[in-house]
Amino acid sequence: MAATVELRFSAQPEHVRTARLVAAAVARRAGVDEAVLDEVRLAVGEACSRAVGLHRSYGITAPVKVVLSEEEKTFSIEVGDEVPAAGSAGRGPNAAPGGRNSMAEDLDADSDDEMGLAVISGLVDDVEVTSTEDGGVIRMSWPTTPVTLLP
Repeated sequence: MAATVELRFSAQPEHVRTARLVAAAVARRAGVDEAVLDEVRLAVGEACSRAVGLHRSYGITAPVKVVLSEEEKTFSIEVGDEVPAAGSAGRGPNAAPGGRNSMAEDLDADSDDEMGLAVISGLVDDVEVTSTEDGGVIRMSWPTTPVTLLP
């Protein structure tokens, strides 16, 4: 039986901690190995921080979306933002109110983004990053072991 928890929060850094805590609790319940829970927390924190940063940089007021899914032998987390893929719909950092103004700031943001994705890739064996005109999604998954209830 697949179980899904969906979390939406405003793009504020203080909400990232809550997303990490919820992800760890749901992962534990799904049967993710205790030794891996710190990696789950760190990866979710990094992905959510990235989404929050993108929303704030681009002036997007929509919430960050986190979907936690438990399937037969897998626990997955999708962290979604609503920032269109580069070049889509003519959006860019300078299109946002209060957006970055210089190319140097754009390069710094790109470097931070690359670093965040590298950290996630180092923490999670099964990670997929997609980006469309509707936004981006980082999908991460971990194996689960069935939880045995004692009689």
